[in-house]
Amino acid sequence: MRSTTLFSLAALCVLCTAPMALAHRDAGPDAFDALADIGARVERIRQYDDGPQGIHAVIAYSHTAGFKARDAIGIGLLKGRSVLVKDNIETEEWPTTAGSLALADNFTRRDAPLIANLRRNGGVVLGKTNLSEWANIRDDNSTSGWSAVGGLTRNPHAIDRNACGSSSGSGAAIAAGMAWGAIGTETNGSITCPASINGIVGFKPSVGLVSRTHVVPISSTQDTAGPMTRTVYDAALLLSAIAGEDPADPATKGVPRKADYTEGLRTASLDGVRVGVMRKQLGRRADVRAVFEQALADMEAQGAVLVDIEFDPNPEMYRDSFTVLKFELREEMGRYLASIPKFERGDTPRSLADLIAFNEAHAAEEMRWFGQSIFLEAEATTDREAYEKARANALRIAGPETLDTIFAENDVALIVAPTRGPAWVSDLVNGDNYGGSIGFGSPAAIAGYPHLTVPMGAVERLPVGISFIGPKWADHDVLKTGAAYERARTARLPAPSFKRWSAE
Repeated sequence: MRSTTLFSLAALCVLCTAPMALAHRDAGPDAFDALADIGARVERIRQYDDGPQGIHAVIAYSHTAGFKARDAIGIGLLKGRSVLVKDNIETEEWPTTAGSLALADNFTRRDAPLIANLRRNGGVVLGKTNLSEWANIRDDNSTSGWSAVGGLTRNPHAIDRNACGSSSGSGAAIAAGMAWGAIGTETNGSITCPASINGIVGFKPSVGLVSRTHVVPISSTQDTAGPMTRTVYDAALLLSAIAGEDPADPATKGVPRKADYTEGLRTASLDGVRVGVMRKQLGRRADVRAVFEQALADMEAQGAVLVDIEFDPNPEMYRDSFTVLKFELREEMGRYLASIPKFERGDTPRSLADLIAFNEAHAAEEMRWFGQSIFLEAEATTDREAYEKARANALRIAGPETLDTIFAENDVALIVAPTRGPAWVSDLVNGDNYGGSIGFGSPAAIAGYPHLTVPMGAVERLPVGISFIGPKWADHDVLKTGAAYERARTARLPAPSFKRWSAE
């Protein structure tokens, strides 16, 4: 899948000579040299993505990106900044595969509305990133970051470790400096987990800020696209560029949306901000707890008011949310597949049943390491009355009875918890090992509330992030608080090693 034809940069720019410095550079809101930057990004892809030690985050990239950057200089919010796009989001240049061979010929030749917004705002689509196949909804024993199209994405901080998912390639690529920003998608943890584990910023916006049209779906209730970047400011800038109303997506209509989510971020303060600390969601790892406590101390030193919260969510929320995902997957995947143009070769799948049949017919390529148990369950989840009851219950528990109750009863603006633990060793035979009940992202995912993760340090040189979760439509406030913490952070952040992890 990867396009290895490089564009000619001789007349446009000179390749940067400090790749590791580029990977950790804050692009900044003001001066930005789009031509020099995009040349350096392509060099990073060439140097660190391919081969036996490569991280395999990028499955295709543009041979005309340099010219696009030249043409975009001075346009919109992004002014030629390079953006990688998760390969379940349609762009006109490449097929949109969701990582599956069943969609290898899915050349729709259309931009998703969020990509059209990106281009109008001066963003340059540099390429497509690998992902957990079907955004990790095919089977309950999958390995995050693996797809039949792109193989296994590796964590640049330790290439034997997992990049989490499902936006694995987007997270790993930004950590490796392969683009200024990337777009991921999340249904439940698919932006925030890879961002945390790869040591970058990831933002899952309130559902409805960003269009989902022409994005391979799981759930209209929970799906959203969002930015993955090096800094909170850059995440806010990228969100501003892709957000917008879409007549084809009812969730986006009438949303209280800001034109510029970077407004006030550079001067945002923690002084007097009441922050709820989810004490029961820290997990049992003393090393993660120690990093988190330092993050709390950094916030408190800047005037934040920390409020300890003890809360156990109603487990019916998780059960009913899964019912919602399965029902909506079957229906909405069918609608998406019905919308794509007929393939020039081979059969065009038009339903979830067609995808199941394809996997069975191509089991050696698609199902060597894990099956399609969730696909099969979704195909059998057809009771609409049960679905509607489950959806109402899950939304009520996650929103009013969990997050809204926490905010109101504790008088806090937002809540924090560790996002995830450190990256685990990738194991295609046995699947993922998330390592305990760390984090509180599911209620925000189910209710559609904003969730930001920001690097807070490392455990054994493996990044860990801190989550900031706020009320619905409080995206700007969450971003401002995250930016203020980012400036207050005292922990040293690790640089990618592009090597296997070892005890030093």
